[in-house]
Amino acid sequence: MANESLKRLLGGRPVHVLYGGFSNERPVSLVSGESVAAALEGAGHRVVRVDVDKGFASEGNALLAGTGLAFIVLHGEFGEDGEIQEILEGWGTPYTGSGPQASRLAMDKALAKKEFAAAGVPTPRWEGVPRSARPDDLAGRYGLPLVIKPSCSGSSIGVTIVREAGQIAAALAEAGRHSGVPLVEEFIPGRELTVGILGDAALPVIELRARKQFYDYEAKYADDAGTEYLCPAPVDAAVAAEAGRLSLAAHRALGCRHFSRVDLRLTPEGRLSVLEVNTIPGFTSHSLLPKAAAAAGLDFRALVERIAAMALGDFSGGHGHGI
Repeated sequence: MANESLKRLLGGRPVHVLYGGFSNERPVSLVSGESVAAALEGAGHRVVRVDVDKGFASEGNALLAGTGLAFIVLHGEFGEDGEIQEILEGWGTPYTGSGPQASRLAMDKALAKKEFAAAGVPTPRWEGVPRSARPDDLAGRYGLPLVIKPSCSGSSIGVTIVREAGQIAAALAEAGRHSGVPLVEEFIPGRELTVGILGDAALPVIELRARKQFYDYEAKYADDAGTEYLCPAPVDAAVAAEAGRLSLAAHRALGCRHFSRVDLRLTPEGRLSVLEVNTIPGFTSHSLLPKAAAAAGLDFRALVERIAAMALGDFSGGHGHGI
């Protein structure tokens, strides 16, 4: 049965699911978007699927005619960087997720880290460096291993954990190939945790145990990657509470809304560090936000409807145009 609040807010109008896109995360977006569309249809709502292409800025307004809501399931470029959100704001179209400014901040890891620091959210030491940076200098400042990643990319694409100074030049080139100025980051040893945010609440903590050296693109999405997802994570109650508090603080520091997923590291000594905030996390069978929601008693359909209802509630209440 459809969520009655959402049904009333839609007033018979369809939900347009925006997915696909043209970033390097298109394959994941196609799966995520189909999952969302199927869930909404299964709940009895009208759904229109829109595979977003580079002509959306000029043609999308006509495609969305009569929509009740744009449900954005675009990962990476043109989905999480604030561009499509700004376009939808200009058209007065209600949409799910964070607004343009919050999306830009979360997508640009350097900008996000500055906001974390200002809000007192612990995050690994970092700097943006040119690909011509001297490897020995970086190794001296950060020690080994260290992390090199693109400043603007998702799904751990282009990320390298560097264990030898001789790997630094290649890692900088790989990160720079994906976006902007590469980031060099202090490596935080320990366990990988993630916390989903839904509305104003932190969902149960998930621990990720990847067979590979870290939770990279293959570990996230390959059916045979062998990644373990432990939810709730087997951590002390105090650690779980602190992970939730820091994740909410990071979400709020960037001005995010409706939902997000926050990635953290937990050292053997019990210290937590926030790595990043994902404003449009995956909605696939492997995805973490749906797993955390399920642990909190919300199945996939209920999660999708909750997000849609929050977005429409904000918009109809005059809060649809935000950061």
